[in-house]
Order: sequence, then structure tokens, then C-alpha cells
Amino acid sequence: MDGEISADELQSLLDDDAATVVDIRNPMAYSQGHIPESRNIPLESLPREVDQLDDADHVVTVCPHGKASVRAARLIASFEGFDGRVDSLEPGITGWDGPTATEHENEDDSPAAPF
Repeated sequence: MDGEISADELQSLLDDDAATVVDIRNPMAYSQGHIPESRNIPLESLPREVDQLDDADHVVTVCPHGKASVRAARLIASFEGFDGRVDSLEPGITGWDGPTATEHENEDDSPAAPF
């Protein structure tokens, strides 16, 4: 793991398309609000799915408060197939004040309201 970064630093990386965000929360929490374009790989799935990040040059891990994402960042950094930079979002998703997305945005096939 290379370090921890602030929400402002992450926003700058995202503005430059210079980072892959990995949100390690469970799918339910992720669906309720996440950093746009982030990948949801829950912490317990990360050892099996870390190879999905082989092509990333810079990964930033995200969790609720910035604690579990440090463990996730260390796990990714220790994977022998990964040779990029890995940081953790220091304040966690609770400290993120940038844009968020939900899984239900842009769904055009949702049923019409009955009233």
C-alpha cells in the first residue's frame, strides 16, 4: 500500500481519469450510494477478484470510514500480479463530498407510479 489520500485528492484523480476506485462495502450499501464509476468488490470477495485490477495503474480503495479500505489496499498491493499504486480514501465514503450515484439511477424500465 502506498498511502492514504483525501477526498479532494481523489476528486482530482477522478477528474483526470487517473484512478480506479474499488468500493469494498457490501452490495446493498454500494447500491444506496457510491462514487460514480467505482467498482464494487466486497472485502470478502477481494482475494478471489483482485486479478480484475491487473490493468489498473492506480487503485483507491473505499469503505465506510477508511479503516477496512487500508486492509483492502494492503491486500491489493501484496498481489503479485498487481504493480500499480494503491491508496485508501482516508475519510472513507462518509467523508466524500463529491458526486455519488445509486444503482437505481437511469433505470428507464421502472414501473410507473399507480397514482
